[in-house]
Amino acid sequence: MKKNIPKKWAKKTNYTSPTSSSNSWRTLPRAIEPDDVKKLLRKRFTTRDKCMILMLLRSGMRICELLALKLQDINLKEHTAIIRGAKTGKERVAYISDDAYKALRKWIKIRNSKIKCLLYSRYRPNMSYTTARSSFFECLRKTGLARKGYTLHCLRHTFASELLSAGMPLESLQILMGHSDIEVTRRYARLTDKALQRDYFQAMQMIERGDIDGSYRDDN
Repeated sequence: MKKNIPKKWAKKTNYTSPTSSSNSWRTLPRAIEPDDVKKLLRKRFTTRDKCMILMLLRSGMRICELLALKLQDINLKEHTAIIRGAKTGKERVAYISDDAYKALRKWIKIRNSKIKCLLYSRYRPNMSYTTARSSFFECLRKTGLARKGYTLHCLRHTFASELLSAGMPLESLQILMGHSDIEVTRRYARLTDKALQRDYFQAMQMIERGDIDGSYRDDN
């Protein structure tokens, strides 16, 4: 007989209860497989495209937020960027990892300093979504991943999945993702084996130490 996981348990973990609606999962993009991420990062692309991929993969920005990002909103010294959310209307800070920072510095060094937006194309002062999508698909093709069905938004989803696997609390991920409701973050992030394994052993240590007190009887 199939048992339901209590809601209070699902709320305390970094993963979603298996009883969640399966329809909501179908609408979410899948994360890029770890081996495919490694292939993508090892491949040589144009300096601009490498910067685009790593900024999305390491900061959790939406593609619309990255395309709107201006050079003046980036603080290289602090490894941060101010995201002026087109979707939420609120500002938030995005952090830039070391590898994304290196790719960003290389792109800034050769880009046209007179253009305000970080990313631009040959005929536009800001890169369009169509150009970004085409550039990413070309990167996938060069890596042999074109048939995997990955999209630009998969980079953001991979960002969330990897941070959860590394043990980041759900509340911290919510802020980084720019979600106003933590339930969105809970649905967005996939259940990860490492998060489940960590919670199991933490709980089991309490049990083995004899820290579980009280009674399981319901006297009401």
